[in-house]
Amino acid sequence: MLSRLHLQNDPLKDSLPVKPVPSKSKTAWAVVLAGGDGTRLQRLTFQISGDARPKQFCKLMGKHSLLMQTSRRIAPLFTSDRQVYVVTRAHDVFYRDELSISKTSLILEQPCNRGTAIAIGVAALRILENDIDPLVAFFPSDHHYSNESAFVGAVDSALEYSRHYPNELVLLSAEATYPEVEYGWIEPGSAVSDIPRGRLSHVTRFWEKPSPAQARTLLRRRCLWNTFVTIGRATTYLELLRKRIPDVIASIEGAMTTGGFDVAYRDLPSVDISREVFSPQPNRLLAFRDTESGWADLGTPQRVFDVLARNDIAPDWLGQFTTPNDNFKRGGTCLA
Repeated sequence: MLSRLHLQNDPLKDSLPVKPVPSKSKTAWAVVLAGGDGTRLQRLTFQISGDARPKQFCKLMGKHSLLMQTSRRIAPLFTSDRQVYVVTRAHDVFYRDELSISKTSLILEQPCNRGTAIAIGVAALRILENDIDPLVAFFPSDHHYSNESAFVGAVDSALEYSRHYPNELVLLSAEATYPEVEYGWIEPGSAVSDIPRGRLSHVTRFWEKPSPAQARTLLRRRCLWNTFVTIGRATTYLELLRKRIPDVIASIEGAMTTGGFDVAYRDLPSVDISREVFSPQPNRLLAFRDTESGWADLGTPQRVFDVLARNDIAPDWLGQFTTPNDNFKRGGTCLA
């Protein structure tokens, strides 16, 4: 059964110091999406950890897992009682220690992974049981930022802008540098006139994982990458979800009333929010340009090695990949 939001303590408070940053929001919520299966990196993460843990629970970038790095990254902006983690029951052995009784957190355990739209819908509905239509920021748990201070500043600004545009969702968007086909792309439209420096724009169109030819065209047109960090009112998320997948959201709401999540999840389809919810409704999206944080999606082994090389990061496991016969490419580039 999907658990009620419950409190735990924070083991990172002493081990991971945080730089001075903008004041924590006392009203907004953060939701970390940590329920994915990490299949594309499974072979690499198995060699690193020796088990089948998804990448968010793996120490890809240093001494702490990607999930704990995400937790640290958002901690300056959100109070600990408003940080929610959406996980999947099958991964309990991996997040049991990550989100243990020594950490203050709010955990939503799904019976199984049914995609990002389901996870976001469940989190929004649960938060609305505890608050009156707050701002909610959703964060993937498997990304890397080379400039975390810039990331915190971007999210802080996007939170402030979202308060003024309650009917839209704000997507943090990175400058595209090559024709990546595994990312979501955003075509920015007119700038929002009352936002300085044109950092916030309406969205003309949204593509999820375009073809190589489309990606080259989007790059030439100076379109943006969707980082999947998304901010907006809880009711706005649900409005967009209900418009595209009304039966799915109704099923989740029914399960929340009856407690029958195992049955409900068994019959739910897997729904990708970018492809099936955002792409058909670009008029409800705003793009905020995050130009300095150095965002990267760690979706493939090649991209992991590229990020390590470009940022001069050398985790302990990297020594396993030192010969020409390695199964994975070390260094190099994912831009080809």
